[in-house]
Amino acid sequence: MTKVIVVDDQAVVREGLVLVLGLLPGIEVVGAAGDGEAALRVVAEQRPDVVLMDLRMPRMDGVEATRRIRSAYPGTQVVVLTTYSDDESVFAALRAGARGFLTKDADSDDIARAVATVMRGDAQLDPTVQRRLLDTMSASPPHHPVPATTSVAPARTPEPASTEMPGTPATPGHGDLPNGLTRREGEVLALIADGLSNAEIAARLHITEATVKTHINNLFAKAHLRDRAQAVTYAFRHGIARPH
Repeated sequence: MTKVIVVDDQAVVREGLVLVLGLLPGIEVVGAAGDGEAALRVVAEQRPDVVLMDLRMPRMDGVEATRRIRSAYPGTQVVVLTTYSDDESVFAALRAGARGFLTKDADSDDIARAVATVMRGDAQLDPTVQRRLLDTMSASPPHHPVPATTSVAPARTPEPASTEMPGTPATPGHGDLPNGLTRREGEVLALIADGLSNAEIAARLHITEATVKTHINNLFAKAHLRDRAQAVTYAFRHGIARPH
């Protein structure tokens, strides 16, 4: 069972979410809180797998609560569930460590899917939020740098044979890639930004899923990325991916 807590300052919304989540298979609601400070206490007591977090709350907002939870309890994932989908809210939540971002018009299936996705270590963004994020990235470089993490020397992996001609960039219009990314790592990153799963990337590039995971680990280490949400931001910021 995936243990979940709900954090929202509106009692009606909070209680409704608890009721809905309690009916979903594989999910156990182990607590609820009305603000960020209370959320920290509940997380410390219950050690949930996932926190569904509102953003605008008294005493401590959802962004600060997310930052503290992710710092103190890295095994607990945070999915933001809010009425606010403006660019600053999205960036602030992702910088704080949220792995998912849904608006409150999401239905129970959307929430269940987001919980399952972040439990796998992937990121889940509401489609509308994702489009706005990609539009922002393609319009101009954002003034929200990706937080640096401890760098790990990437393992050297032999590059699979490619049908590309020598000197062909990994993505349209780009030759030299940032942070020493290889051609194949650039291809993988561009496909992550397109929303493909590891299995779909493997099928697209005709390589194994294990090789995809190795490329992702390497490019995350080189670019100091923490998760796929940051990878999407990075890909559009550096022009490795482009809006369709």
